[in-house]
Amino acid sequence: MTTHDPILIAGGGLGGLTTALALARRGHATRVLEGAPEFGAIGYGIQFGPNVFHAFDRLGLMDEVLAVADAPAALLLLDALDGKELLRIPTGASFRARFKYPYVIVHRIDLHNVLLDACRRSEAIELVPHAMVTGFEDRGDSVRVSTADGRNFSGPVLVAADGLRSLFRQKLIGDGEPQSVGYAALRTIVPMGELTADVPRDCVVLWGGPGYHVVHYPLRHSAEFNIVAVFRTTTHAEKAGAAIYRAELEQTYRSAHPLIRQLNAMMDLRWRRSVADRAPVRHWHTGRIVLLGDAAHAPLQSLAQGACMAIEDGLCLGEAIHAAERDFAAAFRRYEALRLTRTARVQLESRALWESFYHVEGVARDVRNATVAAWDEAHLFDCLAWLYDGAPGLDPSKIGPNPAKANP
Repeated sequence: MTTHDPILIAGGGLGGLTTALALARRGHATRVLEGAPEFGAIGYGIQFGPNVFHAFDRLGLMDEVLAVADAPAALLLLDALDGKELLRIPTGASFRARFKYPYVIVHRIDLHNVLLDACRRSEAIELVPHAMVTGFEDRGDSVRVSTADGRNFSGPVLVAADGLRSLFRQKLIGDGEPQSVGYAALRTIVPMGELTADVPRDCVVLWGGPGYHVVHYPLRHSAEFNIVAVFRTTTHAEKAGAAIYRAELEQTYRSAHPLIRQLNAMMDLRWRRSVADRAPVRHWHTGRIVLLGDAAHAPLQSLAQGACMAIEDGLCLGEAIHAAERDFAAAFRRYEALRLTRTARVQLESRALWESFYHVEGVARDVRNATVAAWDEAHLFDCLAWLYDGAPGLDPSKIGPNPAKANP
C-alpha cells in the first residue's frame, strides 16, 4: 500500500463524514462506504451543545451549520406531574460568554446535508453508496472489506463508524448486543401550525416523570415541532400495531400533566425504538481497524451528546493520523488516550441521570425537586463546564493550526 491509498470509512453518518472531512483538510484521501442506497439521514431533531462547535469551527463549517440551526431561548426541566419549572439554563448572551459557542437544535437531515455537501466539494473524499460491509480482513499491511453486493475495497486502515450495532465492534470486542435499559422511545415531527398544546415553542423542554419523559423543541426556524416520548415498558423490544402502542402510551402517561398527554396524542406511532447503550471499554482498535462514535462508546440520550461525541471523535482521529504522519498504530493509541475518559464520562453520567434524575418518583422526586431549587445559573454553568468547554483532543495548541481559517 502507498500513502496515497484512501483510508476506508465504514458508515456515512455524522461521525464518518466528519472523519472524512478532518482527514481531507489535512490532505489524506478517504473512501466512505455507506450501506444505504444513497447517503442520507433519518428525519428528526438533534441537539448540539457548544462543545461540538469546536469541531465545526476547525472544519470551517460554523456558518453553514448555524444557517440551518436554531438557538433556543433556554433549556428547561419541568416536572411531568405538576408542570412546575425545576431548572432553566439560559442559552443567550451569558451562555455564549461562558462557553464561547451556542447551543443549537437542528433537523438531522439538514445537518447531514451540510456535511455531505462539504464532502462532495472535496476531491479527497469518495462517497460510495449501496456498500453494506458484510465482511472484512486485516491483512497486516492493509484492510480488505467485502460488501453485500459482492464488491471488495482495500485501504491502509479502516475507521468503523457503523453505529450502535457495529459489525466491527462485534468482531473486535465481542461484547454482544447493546444493553437495553427497558425503555421505548417514540419520535414525531409536526408542522408548527398544527401544534395546539400551550407549551413553550422557543425552548428545549424536558418533562421528567416517574419512569418516563418527554422532550420537545422547534425545528427549521420554527416551521416544525419535534416531540420525543420515552417510557419504561416490558414491551420495549416487541413489535405491535398502532392501537396497542396507543393504548400503552395512554396508560403509561395517565397521571402526567395534561399538556404532556396533548403532545402524546400527536405522536406518529410508526417510529418506535428500544433504548440501549454500551458500557465503556478501554480499547477501540485492533491492528488496522479503529472504532468511532456509537460503535466505540454509545451513550443514552440523557446529555444529548451521542452525535457530538462522534463528531469530536472524527476531528480528533483525523488530527491524530495526520500528526503521526500515518503511523496508524501510534495515531490510534493517541486517539484513544484523548477520547477515552471524556466519552466514558458521557456514558456513565448519562446512565446516572437516566435513573436518578429524569425518571425518579415518590420521595426521590421530592428530593430532586428540592435539590435543584437551590441551583443558580453560575452553578449550572459550572456543572456543564467539563462537557461544554470542549474536548482536550480538539485544543488547537495541541493539534496545530487550523488550515480552514489559515486558508479560507
